[in-house]
Amino acid sequence: MTNLTVIQRSPDPEQVDQVARRHRSIAEKIQAMGQARIGALLLLLATVAAIVWANVAVGSYHDFWETHLTVGVGDIQLDFTLHALVNDALMAIFFFTVGLEVRREFAIGELTSWSRAMVPVVAAIAGLLIPALLYVFVARGSGYEVAWGIVISTDTAFLVGALALIGPRVPGRLRVFLLALAVVDDIGALSIIALVYTENFTPMPLLIAAAGLVGVYFTRYLRGGRGPVYATLAIIVWFAFLASGVHPTLAGVAIALLVPVYRPDRRDVEHALDLARTFRQSPNTEYARAAANSLRESISINERLQSAYAPYVAYVILPLFALANAGVVVSPEILAAAFQSAVTWGIVIGLVVGKFLGSFGAAAAMKLMRVGEFGPGLTLDRIAGGAALAGIGFTISLFIVDLAIDDEAVQNEARVGVLAASVIAFIVATIVFRISDASRPDLDAGQTLARPVDSKRDHVFGSDDAPYTIVEYGDFQCGFCLKASGSIQEVREQLGDDLRYVWRHAPLTAYHPNALAGAEASEAAARQGKFFEFERGLFADQENQRPSDIIRLARDLGLDVERFEQDLTAADVTGRVRDDMLDAEAMGITSVPTLFINGRRHTGPYDAQSLIRALEASRSASG
Repeated sequence: MTNLTVIQRSPDPEQVDQVARRHRSIAEKIQAMGQARIGALLLLLATVAAIVWANVAVGSYHDFWETHLTVGVGDIQLDFTLHALVNDALMAIFFFTVGLEVRREFAIGELTSWSRAMVPVVAAIAGLLIPALLYVFVARGSGYEVAWGIVISTDTAFLVGALALIGPRVPGRLRVFLLALAVVDDIGALSIIALVYTENFTPMPLLIAAAGLVGVYFTRYLRGGRGPVYATLAIIVWFAFLASGVHPTLAGVAIALLVPVYRPDRRDVEHALDLARTFRQSPNTEYARAAANSLRESISINERLQSAYAPYVAYVILPLFALANAGVVVSPEILAAAFQSAVTWGIVIGLVVGKFLGSFGAAAAMKLMRVGEFGPGLTLDRIAGGAALAGIGFTISLFIVDLAIDDEAVQNEARVGVLAASVIAFIVATIVFRISDASRPDLDAGQTLARPVDSKRDHVFGSDDAPYTIVEYGDFQCGFCLKASGSIQEVREQLGDDLRYVWRHAPLTAYHPNALAGAEASEAAARQGKFFEFERGLFADQENQRPSDIIRLARDLGLDVERFEQDLTAADVTGRVRDDMLDAEAMGITSVPTLFINGRRHTGPYDAQSLIRALEASRSASG
């Protein structure tokens, strides 16, 4: 208590450190947002460059991308235009990364739990159907009704970049919602490309592709050298898709869906640590290679490939695609034709109006009917802004333009529609988000508890009828949280059954490397009814919370260790921790412990007597 009083009166080093952590956390968020913007900015610059090039050097743009490249040996020759090389080969890598993300989301991500995934899944499906119906209605009689696939897809790269640029102040849950929606959206778009826009189908090469895909699946069981095997089989499968008439970019998706994904296994992590210690004790090439390989293998190849390819896709492939496909000649004649074109208006209305009506309408209906799970921060006004952003259908929309429309003049009209729709969607989303932030109540300032206490979901110590409630957002490796737990225990000793205490997770992963693992382990322990016992064990030994320490603690508490280890990788276990973290983000929590006294954020010291006074003052104010 004395130490906490000193913290209140003078700039104690611990207080300074806590403030510094808060500012570093903010700086890291700004940096992460900046990285998300770079890909979208490069995509935008490439689009502008393509339009300028096509209009300043009339003819050279088309001639350049129609340049032929011939590669072969003897009688075996492959002939590609530069445009086809980008759209058929490089974009296969893009669709490969999309497939990796889809695989991950279904295996260990947001789409593992139906109750969690229901809202974005239903919103995405409605966002596929409504735009297509609106396009067909507007474009009827044009002869290009089949081009409805242009309006079904949202550009994930632009979506993420635009959300970082113009999104709400705390976009956590909206970001998760939109990414899940984009994954389902991509699945729909890829399926439609395969089923609707495949011509001259030849089934025999697909037998070779199937054999190659079987090889891709079993490559995971090789002890070493998997990289070259994956690469060789991927090339074979790609050529087989090309020969079959099925668009070869879908080979990337098929391969990605067979690449294994899993959460790091405790034994693999411990083995990597042992090898690293061996290398430190006896540095040599053999131990260095073994430690590096073990560390790499502890992470699934799916996540390693996503990490490796993401910069190339964002910074090279997508800008090149935009440069090769967005070159619309903007002459008065073309703009006049586009303005009068049913295809252009069908695309604009389908993307801007259809995506909004489908995604927002479905989500709003589900919220009104109390169907699905909406967390704090995922409000209808923010969903409206996200649904408006979903109208940016740039990459796959331009991709399908070439597949669905064979007339170059109509292709230009369609591209004008895609570009116009993307600009309009961006402007509308900006307006919606600015209005939403301006009208946001005190909740966003983090002064009010965003999610009410739910004894069926939260970790509650005490009776629901207790007149006093303390909710703590904390971190098991945080020394301040350890002090707060002692203070709260003193409060319980004085108030007894009049106090209800609730713990929620807010691990500061940037400063406490084991905090997230500790939080997930406590949730696994909660499945066996030992949450608070596990919490006390983690607080009792904050310096030792590695995987082996966590297992040892589970064993000491008498938990079923085998079941505990299985629960550590369960989707709902990690989901509960992530939900608490998103709640904390929605309330602007950047340091721990953060306490809420009877639903209001506590400021000031958190010694026992200060907390009791705050509890009594809160009760007097409400009474």
